[in-house]
Amino acid sequence: MKRKLTMKETIVVASTLFGMFFGAGNLIFPVHLGQMAGSNSWPAIIGFCVTAVTIPILAVAAIGNTHSDDLLHLSKKVSGWYGVLFTAVLYLTIGPFFAIPRCASVSFTTGVAPIVGESHYKLWQLIFTFIFFAFVMYFSLRPGKITTWIGRIINPLFLVFLGILIVAALINPGAPMSDVEPIEAYRSGAFFNGFIEGYGTMDAIAGLAFGIVIINVVRDLGVDKDSDVARETLKSGIFTGILMFIIYTLTIIMGAQSRGIFEVSDNGGIALAQISNHYLGAIGSVVLALTITFACLKTAIGLVTSCGEMFVKLVPGKLNYRGWAMVFTLFSFIVSNVGLTAIITYAIPVLMLLYPLVTVLIIMALTEKAFGKSKYVYGWVTLGAFIPAVFDFCKTLPEGIQNALHIPAMTELGRSIFPFFDLGLGWLVPALIGLVIGLVLTVATRGKSSKAA
Repeated sequence: MKRKLTMKETIVVASTLFGMFFGAGNLIFPVHLGQMAGSNSWPAIIGFCVTAVTIPILAVAAIGNTHSDDLLHLSKKVSGWYGVLFTAVLYLTIGPFFAIPRCASVSFTTGVAPIVGESHYKLWQLIFTFIFFAFVMYFSLRPGKITTWIGRIINPLFLVFLGILIVAALINPGAPMSDVEPIEAYRSGAFFNGFIEGYGTMDAIAGLAFGIVIINVVRDLGVDKDSDVARETLKSGIFTGILMFIIYTLTIIMGAQSRGIFEVSDNGGIALAQISNHYLGAIGSVVLALTITFACLKTAIGLVTSCGEMFVKLVPGKLNYRGWAMVFTLFSFIVSNVGLTAIITYAIPVLMLLYPLVTVLIIMALTEKAFGKSKYVYGWVTLGAFIPAVFDFCKTLPEGIQNALHIPAMTELGRSIFPFFDLGLGWLVPALIGLVIGLVLTVATRGKSSKAA
């Protein structure tokens, strides 16, 4: 039994991990973040990379450390019913509710929208998304080499064109980043705003959901012991993280410098389309849009496939894989037509609810030997993170919904109860309190067990 990967094997795992995490959607958030942060981009970059790079890689390591078969197996460490509910919500989030529709919306916003303009915008959006999801359904019902081909050919092309765009933008910036005035929200607390913006990549959720794929790669290469698998995965993740950090940093700087040419856009898809058209011209923009569309198509097919397979397991006997794949594809088509900005707007509250739960689950999975894998610790820490996360969910709902449900009063209550609430870290202290309660109950229970024996 070997305990370490060779350098070549480490690069193979790192490449697989990068391919799993990085897609076209990962560009729209850093570009937009740069436009918003302006001269305060550096602290925003660090905050963004904590949630968009570090936590996702630790998520994959957590699956390996616990020798879990999948997210369902890992989350059941909290409780059986929680595992089923948590897994279902996470897969719906990276599936038909947000991530799959976002694939089509990013493709349309960066590729077709600049060409068609405002004329018959909704009609063109409907036609494009219909064609996009027709391909998604066809290939998700007939999985084969097409997704591998797209991954091996289109993703490298996508990165090449992205590299050309970044170099062109950095050589001839619209304005020096230091001269760009940040929007009001980023004049102070840029780190924490970047931290929250990193939620939008959904990569920590993806790391938990698809981490078993990476773990199996490591195991197939001959490493079997849980701690060794986690260590080697983390080592490969460092290579991946460095590459992602470089791409995110350059993309954020590119977004900030574009403020010398454009105003802050409604979303990163619009910003990316404007920047590529400015620097690459119409032909370059079309090529970039095509590669983004194919990359998003591959991602959407993979997500439909993964969600379909998981829901066959979560809801046995209701629908077979083909049935779930068709339901998720149709639902994603409908959601994609609300537009990219709306998808992002409604995703934010859900991610504010889920990311604290994801983060504490990852931390506990990586450190469970220290507290004896106690269900008390898993349960109480999760509860501690969940309560303030509900307040975070409510405070980030669209303004109209907040006013209708009288949410502002609830937000003020959360601000008065939870430390660091305005920083998006209101869950931190309650989770620590939950840890203390869980440890006390663990020690007390084991004390009674030893006396009874």
